[in-house]
Amino acid sequence: AEDTLTIEALMQDGKALQSGTSHFLGQNFAKAFDVQFTNKEGKLEYVWATSWGVSTRLMGALIMAHSDNNGLVLPPALAPIQAVLVPIYKGEEQMKTIVAKLDAIAAELRARGLSVKVDARDNVRSGFKFAEYELKGVPVRLALGPRDLENGTIELMRRDTLEKEVVPQEGLIDRVAALMDEIQQGIFDRARSFRDSMITPVDTWEEFVRTLDTKGGFVAAHWDGTVETEVAIKEATKATIRCIPLDAVDEEGACIYSGKPSHRRVLFARSY
Repeated sequence: AEDTLTIEALMQDGKALQSGTSHFLGQNFAKAFDVQFTNKEGKLEYVWATSWGVSTRLMGALIMAHSDNNGLVLPPALAPIQAVLVPIYKGEEQMKTIVAKLDAIAAELRARGLSVKVDARDNVRSGFKFAEYELKGVPVRLALGPRDLENGTIELMRRDTLEKEVVPQEGLIDRVAALMDEIQQGIFDRARSFRDSMITPVDTWEEFVRTLDTKGGFVAAHWDGTVETEVAIKEATKATIRCIPLDAVDEEGACIYSGKPSHRRVLFARSY
């Protein structure tokens, strides 16, 4: 490639994951495979090619970057079910009454553009349902029982923080709709904050190795620009250059491996 742009993501274990790339291939492949076109002047010319790689690995990055020991944590904008409503009841009559109320709430949520599910299955307990939807990463869970029906309340739990509270049914639709944006932003901010905290500038080989072994994450270090040095660093530490950040500033320094002059820092990391 003449130029490559890459999205480098950092996972919770401190390893990097190349999440997407776009390559400007120039005419290199066209010349290798003799791919030509006729230009405006009627003359044959080798095509200019690009290559784009943004695919299912983004799903892997999504799962690994946000999830926890309870299962998936999905951003609301991507979640197939944004809110699940679970009835808590004893007996068939109580179930019918509570499910009817949940159906009405669900209809209002759908009218606001949300993807909603009412889980009225009667062959599994509510606790099983709670665990199942935590595992699936549904952003918001609403649970309604007989006491809530009497008091005009409902239990609300958000998947990202696992916080649970009893809230009034009045104003619930606005609250859940706003919560989707709040959760979306919160998940993003948390991941970005973690990434930023895991970028460590180093100036010596000893610091470089110690940071990789003890902290992980991205290591911002000077590199002399040669393939030979990059290969040697990889063989010694299993770390590779992930990218040169778009906002990297020119900074004179010495390569952490060879000691030769370097004009900017690059990001190293161990990766999947």
